[in-house]
Amino acid sequence: MSQRLEDTWIDVKLKLAALWISVLFLYVYVDILSFYRPGTVEGILAGRVWQFEISPLWIMGSLVLMTVPILMVVLSVVLPARVNRWTNILVASVYIVVSVGNTLGESWMYLYFGAIVEAVLLGLIVWFSWKWPHGEAEVSSEPNTAIQMDPSDT
Repeated sequence: MSQRLEDTWIDVKLKLAALWISVLFLYVYVDILSFYRPGTVEGILAGRVWQFEISPLWIMGSLVLMTVPILMVVLSVVLPARVNRWTNILVASVYIVVSVGNTLGESWMYLYFGAIVEAVLLGLIVWFSWKWPHGEAEVSSEPNTAIQMDPSDT
């Protein structure tokens, strides 16, 4: 006798936060795997990453590049729905380009695999944000009307 498993409703904000966390884990793990490439550590010790000189500006740029998706984890949970939706669509779309752009001139397959998975996860962020559930406005004689959303509508 089998029991029916219940599929629980998950708020879109939590889905987005989980997707951003997954993207971040991939970013970190792909970077960690890069240390195993011959010459990478030696290049870093000599002050170069890929074709770039390691400088305070390069380090700051790298930090800013990764701070945005880190902040998106929190922003996906705390921003109001309308702002949240468009922020996720915009930022995820930009980071799809970043992920694919990181493969330019590369020959190592793990980078392509990582970029494909990152792009799929970021595409899901765009998709879930685009398909954000719409509630019906509740008509009220009071000045503050609330928007109600039925979880079963998703």
